[in-house]
Amino acid sequence: MDPQPKNEYFARKEEKQQAIGEERRKKMLHQIIKWIIVLVVLALLGWPIYSYFKKASVQKPVPGEYFQAQSRDHINSGAEHPVYNSNPPTGGWHYDQPAQSGIYDKEFPDEQLIHNLEHSHIWIAFKPDLPAEQIELLADIAKDYGSKIIMAPRETNDSPVALVAWEHLLKIEVVDEVIIREFIEAYRGLAGPEKIADFGFKDFRDTNEQRLGPAMKQ
Repeated sequence: MDPQPKNEYFARKEEKQQAIGEERRKKMLHQIIKWIIVLVVLALLGWPIYSYFKKASVQKPVPGEYFQAQSRDHINSGAEHPVYNSNPPTGGWHYDQPAQSGIYDKEFPDEQLIHNLEHSHIWIAFKPDLPAEQIELLADIAKDYGSKIIMAPRETNDSPVALVAWEHLLKIEVVDEVIIREFIEAYRGLAGPEKIADFGFKDFRDTNEQRLGPAMKQ
């Protein structure tokens, strides 16, 4: 009996099975690609929505009140200028020398410390009659951060403590460490238009030093 027809039958059967298997693989591959595309589209559409709600659920309100800076001009020491739009001021006309960051028991002119704000510093202004223990609490917080913090008394405050950053101001009646740290972490090194490196931090109380930073060109 000639085996040729039988071999041809099995060969055709094997080819048919291979074709069926290949077709199944193509269909499976098409299904996988389709699902990948669906998942990618869902991810692209869903991620912004997820990010929005996640951010909205954890984002805290920006601390303090916003005051637009009236100017960034340098002025000569003692020169007249328009009235600032907040107390303490959060921006505007200022001297060409910032103060060295640190803790002081002497007042500075507002015009000088505004230059510190422009450099993204935080200014902690407190009434001179603030209780000593609260002053020390403020000093401990300032020391924890060090650079880009300046703490000094200010007689003309209309609140016991004022936290000041460029264009941002928060007034508080008592020293609240949580609120103070939230303000510092929100704006320190960020709020001012000039991100200039600090040039040292020190507790200058009970010293005769009244340090000035380098003069800045307009």
